[in-house]
Amino acid sequence: MARYRILSIDGGGIRGIIPVILLERLAREHGLERFLEGVDLLAGTSTGGLIALALAAGRTPSQIRSLYETQGSAIFDRSAWRAITSLGSLIGAKYDSGNLARVAEPLFGAATRLGDLGKRVLIASFDLDSGPDDPRGRTWKPKLFHNFPGPDTDAHELAWKVGLYTSAAPTYFPPVDGFVDGGVFAANPAMCALAQTQDPRIPEGIRLEDVVLLSMGTGTSLQFIEEKQPDWGDAQWIEPLLAIMLDGVSGIADYQCRRILGGRYFRMAPVFPTGTAVAMDDADMVPYMAELAAAVDIGEAAHWLRTAWL
Repeated sequence: MARYRILSIDGGGIRGIIPVILLERLAREHGLERFLEGVDLLAGTSTGGLIALALAAGRTPSQIRSLYETQGSAIFDRSAWRAITSLGSLIGAKYDSGNLARVAEPLFGAATRLGDLGKRVLIASFDLDSGPDDPRGRTWKPKLFHNFPGPDTDAHELAWKVGLYTSAAPTYFPPVDGFVDGGVFAANPAMCALAQTQDPRIPEGIRLEDVVLLSMGTGTSLQFIEEKQPDWGDAQWIEPLLAIMLDGVSGIADYQCRRILGGRYFRMAPVFPTGTAVAMDDADMVPYMAELAAAVDIGEAAHWLRTAWL
């Protein structure tokens, strides 16, 4: 039977080092040394979008891992001036998007467009103002950048710019060209990728029964609300609500893909130990996350790749 292979990677900021290390380890397994070469579609959101773009541009997991280890603190570096002018991020984003641009542009090349990449990609972002000029038709909406052929292709878009669009997490980075992090609607883009393969406009004519999908998380923190009936207002809900939305979106995409694809779907989503939570900008936790990813049991995933993927 033919295979159409999708690799989907969640958002999660600096936690992106976890799926990168897992990919690095899987590619060392016997018989899986070249499994990434067989990927047909790379999907990603936020940090997962950057990883997907980098893999499509021919970068190896080891090269991408090095960027997290050597550039993570530079991306999430807040100058004293930024802290002052944003009132500690109360009235402005925590970090300057220039930090990320200085890493993304040389990673992909200043002139590289999505159409130049060696793989199909689907990158989640969110358009804050989709136009047109008539105010009756203006609204924000999800935006999935892709390089499939067709009338809605984004093959002309610069890869490094799309990397900024998908990674502009609200409160962490300011919007870039009117786009913010795709995590606001697809922290886990696996279902978006699956839906894309069923677009009848795609010349390849991808059959659902041919699709196999490997979905990768960036580390889950065990969280809950103690009270059964919290009578909260805006101030109390604003912080936990963002985490609830992101975890809920990831969970429902996992549920949908699992029900649709059955054994042709596998998700790797390591869980942090009870009491441990890693913020998406906590670059100091990179060594800890590297140790955690190195200790994850990859046996089941490797078996699935050998039997369902290859």
